[in-house]
Amino acid sequence: MRKRIDVSQVIVGVRGGGDIASGVAYRLHQSGFKIFVTEIAQPLTVRRTVSFSEAVYDGRTVVEGIEAVRVEDPDAAQGLWRERRLPVYVDPAFEIGGRLKPDVMVDAILAKKNTGSSLSMAPLCIALGPGFEAGKDAHCVIETNRGHFLGRVIIAGAAQADTGVPGAVEGVTRDRVLRAPKDGVWKAESEIGRMVDSGERIGEVGGVAVPALVKGVLRGMIHDGVLVKNGMKIGDIDPRGHVEHCFTISEKALAVGGGVLEAIFRVFAA
Repeated sequence: MRKRIDVSQVIVGVRGGGDIASGVAYRLHQSGFKIFVTEIAQPLTVRRTVSFSEAVYDGRTVVEGIEAVRVEDPDAAQGLWRERRLPVYVDPAFEIGGRLKPDVMVDAILAKKNTGSSLSMAPLCIALGPGFEAGKDAHCVIETNRGHFLGRVIIAGAAQADTGVPGAVEGVTRDRVLRAPKDGVWKAESEIGRMVDSGERIGEVGGVAVPALVKGVLRGMIHDGVLVKNGMKIGDIDPRGHVEHCFTISEKALAVGGGVLEAIFRVFAA
C-alpha cells in the first residue's frame, strides 16, 4: 500500500498561465495542491476566458469558479492559498523558484522548445509537449498532441514532434486559426463567444484586416493592444459553434492536467 501524502503541503510552480497551463493548475488546485503561477509581462494567450494569465492584465480572473489574483509580492501567496485562490506573478525566468522552493515545477509554456527550465528547479520537474527530453530537460514529459497518447507520462524520451498543423475540428485545421498578417499592434473588433461568419472582419493589425476564414464561434483571441509578429496565432474559431466551450476548460487541458497529477503521485506516493 502506498504511503499517504498531505497534498496541501506540496507547492507546485506552474510556468505559464495559458489554457493548457490553466487546465493543469485547475486539476491540481482541485486536488488540494498549492499552486503558484508565473507568466510573462504581456501574455499572448488566445483562450483568455479559460486562462489564469488574464489576471496579469486585469488583476484577477475566474476560471470555472477558481479565482486567480496577480501578486506583486510572492509572500502574498500564503494568504491566497488559505482562501483557496491562486497567485499569478510576472516572472518569465521563474526566478522566484529559489525563494518559493517548490516541490514540483511544471513547464507549461508550450513554446515547443526549452526556454530555460532545468532539473535543478525543483525535486520534480515536469514539462509539457515537444521540445523536452525526459531525464535531460525534465524528470518527465507529458504528451500534449491530440490522439491516442494525449496526457501520457513519458519517463524516457520525448513527446511527439510538433506537426505545425492545428488539430482538426469538424475537419477544419489551419483555417480555424487566426494569424497576424504583419508585425504590428493587434486591434480587436469582436469578442470571445461571438458567432462569426466566414469573411467577417475580426480585427486588424497595423491597418490590415484579419477576417474569419470559417463560420463558427470565436473561441479565443489575444488581448487587445498586444504587439504581434507576422504569422503569430492571434485567435481561434470553433466551427462546432458551442458558445459554452469558450468558457470551460477543454478536454485536452484536463487530460494533460491528469498526466501531471499522475506524474506527481508516481513520485510523492511511491
